[in-house]
Amino acid sequence: MIWHFIIVIIGLALFEIISSVDNAIINAHVLKTLPEKYRKIFLFWGILFAVFIVRGCLPFLIIWISNPKLSFYELITFAFSKNADLSAVIGQSTPLLLLGGGMYLFLVFLAWLFLEEKKYAFFVESFLHRQAAWFYAISSILVTAVVYFSIQRNPLLALAATIGTSAFFITDGFKKNSEEKEKELLKPGLSAWSKIFYLEILDASFSIDGVVGAFAFTMSVPLILVGNGLGAFVVREMTVRGVNIIAKFAYLKNGAMYSIGLLGGVMILESFGREFPFWLAPLNTVLILVLFLWLSIRELKLAKKVYPVN
Repeated sequence: MIWHFIIVIIGLALFEIISSVDNAIINAHVLKTLPEKYRKIFLFWGILFAVFIVRGCLPFLIIWISNPKLSFYELITFAFSKNADLSAVIGQSTPLLLLGGGMYLFLVFLAWLFLEEKKYAFFVESFLHRQAAWFYAISSILVTAVVYFSIQRNPLLALAATIGTSAFFITDGFKKNSEEKEKELLKPGLSAWSKIFYLEILDASFSIDGVVGAFAFTMSVPLILVGNGLGAFVVREMTVRGVNIIAKFAYLKNGAMYSIGLLGGVMILESFGREFPFWLAPLNTVLILVLFLWLSIRELKLAKKVYPVN
């Protein structure tokens, strides 16, 4: 049992780290424009906000959305005790949570694959990026197909699928705006507090991917809190000390997106009754991270051969 916990926590932390690389890079760029005093404020209070408030509350909020009749006390009881009756009630709504989360994550992956500028790891990425207009057609067909099969199984599943889809388009719009907003944040005229406030909001939007994906690893809220919290803490350390090094690994973002896509697919299949072993999600995350780290290191070595440093 202890190995079960360790494997899940490591998988959660790694997934949180690789899915937050973009967030760490944006934070680092903006923090360079702030005085030391405000950097310390953001890093200290930011950790409290990111770990204990955002990533601490989101798992409870997601479970409550799929079980709105539960009281606050019942949510806490479910999370930190072994109440069989509550576990049975929440277990019945697990497919709703998995399908909503799975749709959200898989659409995040498709949007990256078709629409986002990227360093191409494989030829197919370049080809699909040139077919960007197909993202909307494929996404529409996917949502329609999932809703159709959901209605046949349980009408509430169809609602969960549409909620996950809506959550994607809401957060995706905010993320798409982040690059333009980053340019404004780098301007000297904007106040330090304005920059800190925006970075916290941006961090909250990026944290949704990690928290939603966590339910592919486990339904245990304490494990999600520990794993995601550990990953969020490492991301903050990367922001301060290692972001320039991390940015050199050109394919880490690719790895994060493939991991998100696979987890989304697993969650969708699980919502329709397919069962997978607990170690599949952590193993998937580790293998993908190793693969794209290797591709990034190989790219760095090739670049040094072409442009040797004197």
